[in-house]
Amino acid sequence: METPIRYLVSFLLLIIALGCIVALQLLSRDTSGGWSKYKGNPVLGGKLGTVFDVSVLKEGDLYRMWFSWRPEDSIALTESKDGIHWSEPVIVLGPNADSGWEDGVNRPVVLKHSGKYHMWYTGQTDDNSYIGYATSPDGIEWTRVGDEPVLSPQLPWEKAAVMVPHVMWDEEERLFKMWYSGGEQYEPDVIGYATSKDGYTWRKREEPVFLPSDSGEWDGYKVTGAQVIRLNGSYVMFYIGFRKHDRAMIGLARSSDGINNWERHPANPIISPGSHGAWDSDSVYKPFAARGDDNLRYLWYNGRRGNTEQIGLATYKGEGCEFDE
Repeated sequence: METPIRYLVSFLLLIIALGCIVALQLLSRDTSGGWSKYKGNPVLGGKLGTVFDVSVLKEGDLYRMWFSWRPEDSIALTESKDGIHWSEPVIVLGPNADSGWEDGVNRPVVLKHSGKYHMWYTGQTDDNSYIGYATSPDGIEWTRVGDEPVLSPQLPWEKAAVMVPHVMWDEEERLFKMWYSGGEQYEPDVIGYATSKDGYTWRKREEPVFLPSDSGEWDGYKVTGAQVIRLNGSYVMFYIGFRKHDRAMIGLARSSDGINNWERHPANPIISPGSHGAWDSDSVYKPFAARGDDNLRYLWYNGRRGNTEQIGLATYKGEGCEFDE
């Protein structure tokens, strides 16, 4: 009878081992909803130190990326033909200690409108964050518009900080529309909304437009870092969700007007931290998506391991970021 018992024990151990392998595979899944991380990640970082929170424009066959460069407390520009291999960066907007609110500058969004480039960015002191505005004829030489920030933390929910602006131009309404993050200085809490006719004078919505989920799951603590695009008749938001202070993932939501009734994607989170020891194993932050070639959508994001953040790339093959897959 010993041999059958030995076989039974071996079989049970095999079943347990297979179950553990499947569980580990499920736990290590770091993309969903049709997204895939580029196998050669990260695409920007290394000797540059911490780089984070990018804005990308595709102009002809060239990608232009404005990114936050922490060792320099500045915003820099780099360019690429494929979205993967990037040129040596050039600082295009540095800190302005005399301003009283720009000891460091970071977290830009850049768009091209009426023949010139427009940048909204975060200016920071140790205690507070603000949003500034600059324009440029070429995306390299920037001129600040005014000496004061265009948005400051004033509403109760904004607490100490407004930061991470994303702006689009609505041609039909003739308005700039901004989604921005407000709340704590270290990581803001929720996403707000403002509009402007000239890019300088903004009218805020009194209450935030996007809040942490009621589920208390991956984005139940904080939501921040929005990018909003128009897609298939909807406003589609890529955003950061926090499970806890130092654990963040990337999700998708959509709304008919960009303000109300946001519907979260059923596959959320679409990008999660990588496996133990990976360059993005602790958190993934600040998505920025742009159309690539042949219906391929690119999404650049920050990945963090320890105290270092670098930029990685994820791709989506399809016509759009469908919500009914």
